[in-house]
Amino acid sequence: MGANCCNPASSRATTRLSKRYRKILWAALVVNLGMFGVEIIAGIRADSVSLLADSLDFLGDAANYGISLAVLGMSLTLRARASLFKALCMLVFGVGVLIAAIWHLLSGQVPDAPTMGLVGSLALLANVGVAALLYAYREGDSNMRSVWLCSRNDALGNIAVLLAALGVFGTGSAWPDLLVASLMAGLAVTASYQVMRHARQELAEEAEAKAVT
Repeated sequence: MGANCCNPASSRATTRLSKRYRKILWAALVVNLGMFGVEIIAGIRADSVSLLADSLDFLGDAANYGISLAVLGMSLTLRARASLFKALCMLVFGVGVLIAAIWHLLSGQVPDAPTMGLVGSLALLANVGVAALLYAYREGDSNMRSVWLCSRNDALGNIAVLLAALGVFGTGSAWPDLLVASLMAGLAVTASYQVMRHARQELAEEAEAKAVT
């Protein structure tokens, strides 16, 4: 066995790390639920697909953090399976946003740029704070990686929403909003693929290890 397995100090450090990570996940869960409520109301009132997409992303991330809290400390196999489920949720989110963008394109609605800018700025601050807390865990297992990728994508998405608000304000058309919403959908699909591939690799390695023993 490795030295760390018999090292009490290492065990205590791992326990402290786990407790700190759990607290961060709880904080992220509360922040994301709160921002979901803010953005979905603002998105509906402003007729903004990118805000609606971001609100659903906040809801998906809240579920992501909740699942991560539930499986924290469980076996790698269970955590990897949870990651596969979260990857599927990210994929569904991406497809849903694309459908919403097409619907708004056909309806010809122009979103309210000031609302997009104000709410997008608030969302950016929230997501940058969460991403900063999770940065140290970005290279963990597939479950930790999925949490980090969601937070990173959220911050990038918020910046894109702000750019969309500027575009809508400057052009008076819905195209910047629809374009950003589509880009956010693409980020979700890409992250889904990355997490799914990582989780499948972990499951394969666990199956191989069990077969050897």
